[in-house]
Amino acid sequence: MEGQEKLRAAAALIIGAGGLGCPAALYLAAAGVGRLTLADPEKVDLTNLQRQILYRTDDVGAVKVDAARTALNAINPDVKIVPLHERVKDFSKLVAQADVVLDCSDNFATRHALNRACVSSKKPLVSGAAIRFDAQLMVFDLRKGDAPCYACLFAEDAEVEEVQCSQMGVFAPLTGMVGAMQAMEAIKLLADIGESLNGRMQILDAARAEWRSVKMRKDPACSVCGGQKSGTS
Repeated sequence: MEGQEKLRAAAALIIGAGGLGCPAALYLAAAGVGRLTLADPEKVDLTNLQRQILYRTDDVGAVKVDAARTALNAINPDVKIVPLHERVKDFSKLVAQADVVLDCSDNFATRHALNRACVSSKKPLVSGAAIRFDAQLMVFDLRKGDAPCYACLFAEDAEVEEVQCSQMGVFAPLTGMVGAMQAMEAIKLLADIGESLNGRMQILDAARAEWRSVKMRKDPACSVCGGQKSGTS
């Protein structure tokens, strides 16, 4: 009961209402998280329905976050859904109002901007990614001064090849797994139960059904969080 009350009083921010954001939002709404803010600039596309499980054929052409609100409130009408049909550029206010942030986006620019806001506000960030048969899941509990941030792992000035599901494809059940696990980690953080993935990255090769766990450490030279004091805040 205590954990359920914590969830009801909590606010979660989900950036991206696609393959990862859909299952994450479903489980958070079903769990009874009090307020879910869902941001996505796109509309429902028929070619995405195999992995974006919040939507139905009748939703094709509709604004994603509006269709998502209808579906989520059908599961739990007591959850307040805040839909944002926009490509958010400044995350500072949204992150400051959230208790946990889920990065379900599909590009590095958004990921880094969201990470900076979470570092600034000291809010936990649950990050997921999936492409083809490969996926990653990470938690950056930035309430703790010794926690790494996303930029400790993927530097902002690093040269990376931007790949997206629309171009490279993705194994649809994989996005469901990762999105559900993002919700799981978010619920654990909000209810203060169990042990989170903070400081660890889970890597899944779905083609081989193999999991790997990689430890992450705070980078003292990180351009985003390196100047922050170590220790628990």
